[in-house]
Amino acid sequence: MSQPLPGPSDEPVPAGFVEPRTRRFRPELQGLRALAVVLVVAYHVWFGRVSGGVDVFFLISGFLITGQLHRAAARDALRFRPLWARQAARLLPAAFTVLLGAVVAGWLLLPEARWQQTLHELFASAVFLENWQLAADSVDYAAQHNTQSLVQHFWSLSIQVQFYLVWPLLVALVALIAGSVREKLRTYLLLTLGGLFAASLTFSVALTITDQPLAYFHSLTRVWEFALGGLLALTIDAIVLSARTRVVLGWLGVVALVACGAVLQVDAVFPGIAALWPTGAAALVLVAGATGSGLGVDRLLSSRPLRYLGDISYALYLWHWPVLVLYLVLLDRAAVGLRGGAVIIGISVVLAVLTHHLVEEPIRRARMSDRTRYRGALAGLLAVLLAAGAWQYETATRADSVAVVGDETHPGALAMRQGFVPTEDTLAPLLPPMVSASDDWSHVERWNCAPLPRLPQHSACTLPPVDGAGPPVKRIVIVGDSHSQQFTAALVPWAHARNVELTAILHGACPFSTASEVYPGDPVCLDFNQAVAAELVDLRPDAVVTIASRNVTAGPTEVTPQGFVDRWRELDALGIPVVAFRDNPRYEPGFRPADCLQQAGRGAEVCGQERAALYAPVPPWQTIPDLPQNVSFLDYTDYYCGPQTCPAEIGNVLVYQDDNHLTATFMTSLSPVVGEDMDRILGT
Repeated sequence: MSQPLPGPSDEPVPAGFVEPRTRRFRPELQGLRALAVVLVVAYHVWFGRVSGGVDVFFLISGFLITGQLHRAAARDALRFRPLWARQAARLLPAAFTVLLGAVVAGWLLLPEARWQQTLHELFASAVFLENWQLAADSVDYAAQHNTQSLVQHFWSLSIQVQFYLVWPLLVALVALIAGSVREKLRTYLLLTLGGLFAASLTFSVALTITDQPLAYFHSLTRVWEFALGGLLALTIDAIVLSARTRVVLGWLGVVALVACGAVLQVDAVFPGIAALWPTGAAALVLVAGATGSGLGVDRLLSSRPLRYLGDISYALYLWHWPVLVLYLVLLDRAAVGLRGGAVIIGISVVLAVLTHHLVEEPIRRARMSDRTRYRGALAGLLAVLLAAGAWQYETATRADSVAVVGDETHPGALAMRQGFVPTEDTLAPLLPPMVSASDDWSHVERWNCAPLPRLPQHSACTLPPVDGAGPPVKRIVIVGDSHSQQFTAALVPWAHARNVELTAILHGACPFSTASEVYPGDPVCLDFNQAVAAELVDLRPDAVVTIASRNVTAGPTEVTPQGFVDRWRELDALGIPVVAFRDNPRYEPGFRPADCLQQAGRGAEVCGQERAALYAPVPPWQTIPDLPQNVSFLDYTDYYCGPQTCPAEIGNVLVYQDDNHLTATFMTSLSPVVGEDMDRILGT
């Protein structure tokens, strides 16, 4: 609902200009909300893009609540308990309704391989920390490959709730400093919000340049959008413009807002300087306000259909995303067409209307004490947590497998060895269990980790030795990206058996090279590899383990970059041997073999890939002349693939965690083979 705005200006208004007035209700603001949610939903559903509509919501929130808080503080009537109680009654009922719906729908309809990730995000969303969950995942390279969950969109609501908790405290502090003088309060608020705007926007621009995925979900990179709305709320009544100018500004704002998502790749460049586009466009619409003209955009935005759509915009935003994700999962599609999108939007609108009239409106109209509102919020939270907890218990029960990789029913990679004879129980339960697949990863961060001396933001992690094993006989360093990391699962059993010390120095999307192979010119990767090279000079390990090739994407794209070879030559000059593993094949981006096996059935050929379409007959390094003599190449293609196909499961073990990473369970099953090769190369 729209809220009252600050008091009017007492200055005389020149003839021919529209007099700024305090308006307790701005119907065009509901229309602006409606436009923003239409853009969010349409771009998500039909284009798979981000529109900038969420940024408009942030600006509107800053605009409304700053005006409210300023008026309350000026009357010395700022009270936290009733304020937060009203916000809880407005925001939480619909949010908890959707979260409960997500628990039920996810439990019944999602493939088991998605349960763990969905549960992590459900718990984070229930306490409005989903943006920080996604921020952490953006830093965790393994988690970056998670598919989009049913509640991923709660990141924006999480930021809004955090804002609603902090903003009243900020205004109260400014009011305390300003004392009882109304104009001093406005001035101090303007200075404070101006400082926050500048500081947050500067931080947002800097972090977007260095780490855009983290910046996208970081709360502090979005503060400036709320502050911009607050600045507008405190100054809008002093803006005196002609009716014609207001008409032009209003339409300019709407056109700019609609065009933003089409012109900019919002999810890749926001929330830096580019986010001024949608927020600035929304600000123009608010400044235009009521034009008094039949040609003004406010006539459209104030129309009854758009005002009603604005009323249900919050519920529509909450429902559209889980409906979209479930549609894609159940129909096994990567995108929706025109008809499918219409179905998704239709279902979302129906759910939004029901939620608005059966949940939001009755609670909003009910006469409840603040205590009752808080109790209702707590009850809703507990309901979500209990439902998610029951689902988590079911997940843990299914993950508690008694089978062990390497036993006679779960040979994994060893089933591909020549002469292997399977047991009678050829189709034992799959390892890892479907519910554990998304987290079946070699977690080197759980080893003994310490910051790199030359690059403290990165770590070197050393495998803890077996108790009583004595000094290690060899020291091996594993370098590169996640495709090097996955081999640690195969090396750990061998290292424990031979008393070999393993140290992992890894960075996602940054294989060990003289260049940044994944993101050309990436300064973070270049600095990391330089620091690793210098560290290896100091460590002088008995061998360095890395990858020998790189599959750029799905299909026959395997290469051995020159930067790899240059690093091997540097190590050759130091007398350090290199063990280089051939990269594994990749599926199409976003394809999840575990989901496919659950939907199509165990052993389904559709879940595998043709070997000839992935690998050339000759590994790429064999075409490079004058390779350094310190490199030993290990190629385990025949353990990932049969003569014709590369299956999704081998020896009752799931091969792939996602579209390009092998499960730690499968790599552990490969350990006997890797151990034999390492013994041969290193003489252990």
